[in-house]
Amino acid sequence: MKHVIALDVGGTGMKAALVAADGTLLHEARRATGRERGADAVVETIQDFAAELLDIGRERCGRAASAAGVAVPGIVDAENGIAVYAANLGWRDVPMRALLSSRLGGIPVALGHDVRTGGLAEGRIGAGRGADRFLFVPLGTGIAGAIGIAGRIEAGAHGYAGEIGHIVVRPGGPACGCGQYGCLETLASASAVSRAWAAACGEPEADAADCAKAVESGDERAREVWLAAIGALADGLVTAITLLDPRTLIIGGGLAEAGETLFTPLRTAVEERVTFQRLPHIVPAALGDTAGCLGAGLLAWDLLATEVPA
Repeated sequence: MKHVIALDVGGTGMKAALVAADGTLLHEARRATGRERGADAVVETIQDFAAELLDIGRERCGRAASAAGVAVPGIVDAENGIAVYAANLGWRDVPMRALLSSRLGGIPVALGHDVRTGGLAEGRIGAGRGADRFLFVPLGTGIAGAIGIAGRIEAGAHGYAGEIGHIVVRPGGPACGCGQYGCLETLASASAVSRAWAAACGEPEADAADCAKAVESGDERAREVWLAAIGALADGLVTAITLLDPRTLIIGGGLAEAGETLFTPLRTAVEERVTFQRLPHIVPAALGDTAGCLGAGLLAWDLLATEVPA
């Protein structure tokens, strides 16, 4: 059976699959990234994992994978196949596409940014299916975005498109790692809510999920923290809506796991802020933590579809 290798590399773990042309997952596996061993060891682990998947494909499907797709965090030069920089993994200018292709016997390899790759999957086969324009925004440790246009993800002229987390929504606000102050992700990411709730309730280990539960139980302190984050998020999203005019706005990541505790007030807050803009459908992501891996598979199949036969 013809298939591709899909690999989603995260800061702590990797998810992988063998994916058939119709999207069927023929095999799934997970492995620790092992970043504590250093950048070179992580790159070697990725290659080893991909090589194992190649062997499994030969055994189970009767042939080698036709291509591979890999999604990685940080700054990615997808056109040239280079993992430029990832703070969490400690690498710089890794020629990931060339390394993997060589290790996998010369098969073509597609490299993608983790959030944009996850957005590709959500747009085509997840919550954005059928939408010609969408914006995928995962709310996790930080906040990023993927701009979907006609089944493709817009990377921008330099690969930085969609960085909605660094829209300044509160000038002079908390310092952000990017060097600005008051960025969206310093106020409305899962990490930001965790910090704010831990300070408000006096429990250092409290996190965003605990805050959501406290909101549901009627805790006024939690409600104040929660609504402050939602207000900042709505401000950032309305800026994005004004610029991009998406038909569907897909919210994912850890914060979205709060369900309607997040979505009901968020929809209200966005609606209160729009004037001439058309409101998009605001929906939860559908694919969970498999989005990146599924998207990597789509990248691989897209690569095969654009190859010119020899």
